[in-house]
Amino acid sequence: MRNFEEEEYLELLHYVMTRGEIRDQERTGTGTRSVFHTSLRFELEAGYPLLTTKKVNFKAVLSELLWFLEGSDDERRLAEIHYGKDRKELIGKKTIWTANADEQGVNLGYENNDLVKKLGPVYGVQWRKFSEVDQIETLINGLKNNPQSRRHLLSAWNVGELENMALPPCHTFAQFYVTNDKRLNCTMYQRSADLFLGVPFNIASYSLLVYMIAHVTGLTPGIFNHVFGDAHVYEDHFDACNTQIEREPKAFPKLHLNPDVTNIDDFKMSDFTLVNYDPDDFIKATMSV
Repeated sequence: MRNFEEEEYLELLHYVMTRGEIRDQERTGTGTRSVFHTSLRFELEAGYPLLTTKKVNFKAVLSELLWFLEGSDDERRLAEIHYGKDRKELIGKKTIWTANADEQGVNLGYENNDLVKKLGPVYGVQWRKFSEVDQIETLINGLKNNPQSRRHLLSAWNVGELENMALPPCHTFAQFYVTNDKRLNCTMYQRSADLFLGVPFNIASYSLLVYMIAHVTGLTPGIFNHVFGDAHVYEDHFDACNTQIEREPKAFPKLHLNPDVTNIDDFKMSDFTLVNYDPDDFIKATMSV
């Protein structure tokens, strides 16, 4: 069976590289090709959308999401979740947020050493303490008690705190929608989307969030709509993109969650099992910070 959803992602990569506007004054200085406003759609009941034309590190996706859900602002806490060890045993071990902590976090004057690497009020802080409001708790309670509400929202874009964040949020806003047949759908808006490195990770992360929230609210994962503002490909990723585009997508894997978990704050790394994930090899590329 053809994987039309991943094919659409590959087509988007090709379109942006060949038809996108040249942006040579973007923030990182690397240079991109960019288009404004496009989207992808994933039917989560058909499979968990972890791309197969290159390996996506599910452990990194999962550990980051659990870190967000803890509301942490410390990169070393992410390391503990990811590696399953105390931070004292992880000196020198990196995560996907280490570079941001060591550069932007340091530039903002935050504590940064072998045991603590502060990032400021980034995603998890906003999810759990946005102007003292726990958005995750509010969201879950709303889905349980008023499923047809149009106010099931999650925002990371706190204008008053942007200047204090090591990285202002790229995925900024999500809305959740419960259908009459009790499927949980999500539309997420991403203002800035690195299509090669970041987006496969973001697809997997928000789809995973839908699975987790559906699990603890008695719903079924439905559709994940991924809407992009500035969708771009970095110029130094073109060769890697072409390698990926030439590959044939396979079926998405299945994802099983521990049925004994009933509270979203109780999930651990061991509560998730990927089944039949058979990706092509990982493709290396440099992240622009």
